[in-house]
Amino acid sequence: MAETTSDETPKLRTTLTFWQVTATGVGIVIGAGIYVLVGEAAKDAGNGVWISFGIAAVLSALTAMTYAELTSMFPSAGAEYEYGRHAFNEFFGFMAGWMMVVAYVVAAAAVSIGFAHYLQHFVDVDLGIGAIGLLVVLTAVVTAGIERSIWLSIALAALQVGGLLLVIASGAPHIGDRSLVEGASATGVLSGASLVFFAFIGFDDIATLSEETHDAARVIPRALLATLVISGTLYILVGISAVSLVGGDALAASDRPLALVIEDDWGNRAAGIIAGLALAATINTTLLLLTASSRIMFGMARQGAMPRALAHVGKRGQAPYLAAVVGLVFAAMFAAIGNIGLVASVTDFSVYAIFLMMNASVIALRFRMPDAPRSMRTPLNIGRVPLLPIAAIATIVLMLVFLDRNAWFLGAGALVAGGVAWLVIGHATPASPEGTPEPSRPRPSP
Repeated sequence: MAETTSDETPKLRTTLTFWQVTATGVGIVIGAGIYVLVGEAAKDAGNGVWISFGIAAVLSALTAMTYAELTSMFPSAGAEYEYGRHAFNEFFGFMAGWMMVVAYVVAAAAVSIGFAHYLQHFVDVDLGIGAIGLLVVLTAVVTAGIERSIWLSIALAALQVGGLLLVIASGAPHIGDRSLVEGASATGVLSGASLVFFAFIGFDDIATLSEETHDAARVIPRALLATLVISGTLYILVGISAVSLVGGDALAASDRPLALVIEDDWGNRAAGIIAGLALAATINTTLLLLTASSRIMFGMARQGAMPRALAHVGKRGQAPYLAAVVGLVFAAMFAAIGNIGLVASVTDFSVYAIFLMMNASVIALRFRMPDAPRSMRTPLNIGRVPLLPIAAIATIVLMLVFLDRNAWFLGAGALVAGGVAWLVIGHATPASPEGTPEPSRPRPSP
């Protein structure tokens, strides 16, 4: 039966290890986007597209360090909600959690539409039916329990990484054949970095697995950083190999740039290979987004910030099944639209808004809870002020400038909806003290 504390507060089963969490993180970061983004970024960065990936990795690491400190303090499934409410107040925490749920659910819809597009390479299927069908099947996996979800994710992540290694292997013998900076300019490389930054979004999902991870205060921060190191290294090597084999201009002109790289060794079979790998990527990313959204809703509901029914966990899978079903319903509604660009624009704004909130939270907690135990701190500080979160905030503001008007319009709509939801749900049922995570006290090193 579901685990509970003595006061019947629902708990999630603790089963995950460092390697399982890291593999999960790699699986969600290395999504289908890399199969297209390398070509789009090459339009601006030329042969220096690999530098754009390196810059984006560094920018992502700034916020990853923030998440590492926050998760070491509050290892909770509520993640952003818990960080925000401890740093500021209930409303701030609710809005952070709300925007995270919006980002996850809408992103799951967008990626499921991508899955349906790739599926059409093999079978004739309606986009809406293919997308919603995937969401239904994966929600069943999510409700079956975290162990089944994670092992499926690890298997799919292995395929995703294998696909990138195939690209690297195809281009590696040609490194040196072309200049790695031809056609590159500082402006172009930075513009490319602002685009491929989206290929790294998802590392923050790891925080939602905190309550299901052994020694989460230590494991989650390390898994966050390991995920970015592995993903960033693979992306940079893919960029170098692709440029060395076909050149930045060819990548920029192709609708399937990585297939173009593999075609040199594999011929026309490359289209099927890339489509198959992209199916694995979209399935895995959708699975992990649905898992993360259900965990955030569970954490918020347990504190009374969302309807308490969403905190119920199943007897067999010990997973928050009602929260998963709610996520399915809303994801299916967005998936039915069938327009990836329109759906994804909400995610773009939401993620940046959340990153701003989290970097502000880690700064605030240095003053509100200076003596709270932290197994990991962001480096480079002046007194109590951490410098990396400030740099991250400046970077995010810069990235927001590049978002189009649709992203701002729809994102603002999500914020307004969150304010209304707070008045109806969060403000009406303030967080209860039961189950409130205290700052984590890390175990001493052996």
